[in-house]
Amino acid sequence: MFVTKPTLVENPGIPAESTEGVSTAYNPKDFDTNVMGTYNRFPIALERGKGCRVWDTAGRDYLDFVAGIATCTLGHAHPALIETVTQQIKTLHHVSNLYYIPPQGELAQWMVEHSCADRVFFCNSGAEANEGAIKLARKYAHTVLEIEKPVILTANDSFHGRTLATITATGQPKYQKNFDPLVPGFYYVPYNDIGAMEDAIGELDEGDQRVAAVMLEPLQGEGGVRPGELEYFLRLRKICDETGILLILDEVQVGMGRTGKYWGYENLGIEPDIFTSAKGLAGGVPIGAMLCKQFCNVFQPGDHASTFGGNPLACATALTVAQTLERDDILHNVQKRGEQLRTRLRAIAMNYPNLITEVRGWGLINGMELNADVELTAVDVVKAAMEQGLLLVPAGAKVVRFVPPLIVSAEEVDAAAKIVEESIAKLAAAVGK
Repeated sequence: MFVTKPTLVENPGIPAESTEGVSTAYNPKDFDTNVMGTYNRFPIALERGKGCRVWDTAGRDYLDFVAGIATCTLGHAHPALIETVTQQIKTLHHVSNLYYIPPQGELAQWMVEHSCADRVFFCNSGAEANEGAIKLARKYAHTVLEIEKPVILTANDSFHGRTLATITATGQPKYQKNFDPLVPGFYYVPYNDIGAMEDAIGELDEGDQRVAAVMLEPLQGEGGVRPGELEYFLRLRKICDETGILLILDEVQVGMGRTGKYWGYENLGIEPDIFTSAKGLAGGVPIGAMLCKQFCNVFQPGDHASTFGGNPLACATALTVAQTLERDDILHNVQKRGEQLRTRLRAIAMNYPNLITEVRGWGLINGMELNADVELTAVDVVKAAMEQGLLLVPAGAKVVRFVPPLIVSAEEVDAAAKIVEESIAKLAAAVGK
């Protein structure tokens, strides 16, 4: 069993003469005894963070390019979040949606004013937001389109959540294995392939309309950091307009500034009818949201609900994140740092063409794809970088994902790229490439 060895000498993030923030070595034995083994965890235990850095229980610091998997929008221990959470917990942290919740209304107003949506439903996670979108589409199909057994089209290699409906919507069999019978009413097509989409709609709608909605990610995150193509989404929007099919976009990973714009759909020149948000919305405090245009706002009291969704603590925090993005012009930083990171990663890829096939992404969600013919995985790169003090996360077996906090600096991007270059050099030597 892995046990972290505490040392201060090798950790420049904490002065050698200081013991502030350093605890004794962490032994995960009790953790593994009591917590269900649903994750393959890396052998470090993180206990605190500040900005784009985190520290483990031995005092070693890491540059965090995972950010809770695209969640810690403003990094760790941001002063604005500390202030908001402290004040809100002193005031009122939770009440039922049986009553009006002012911070919820303020957050909804900000989201409506900064998007194409007219209404917002709040919940606790991305999976719940996507469940809400699926339910809304199905009710719209029954009550407006008069479809008896509606079908929602989703993409191969997509990821929409871990609930039973959302793993069915997810076009990856590995997430569905042993959880059948799955929820009926989903059909899968290749991503960015408009011909396949048109063929699927034509086949399913032969006779009577069955396709109620298309549900896609503007950029596939778990599916390998694959951006949507402009022409594909422009054509798809036109098809949906002509047929009455709803266009649902899953913005759980790319929303709230991650791409350099508030919403991923802004990179594609179209507006969705329904879209979802979660991860980065409250910067790490659990929240989810499902947004829609008024014409498909068919939910009535009792149709859908959430005990914790939209509570004062989560909404006040999310509103602070939103206002900070706007006030501090963080979207500009996302654009500049994203360009910088891709430039550095592509330079590395040019030096190792046999190992790295492509670098792609938008803003501060980027992927580095490894050669499928080389015995080198994304986890290998993640582990090598971790040894040198950089946290990264896989996006499938062959793609390394880079999703730092949106406040990341130019110096931190350079530091991360240097570690990646050194890690790739060591791995290349090991595999003889």
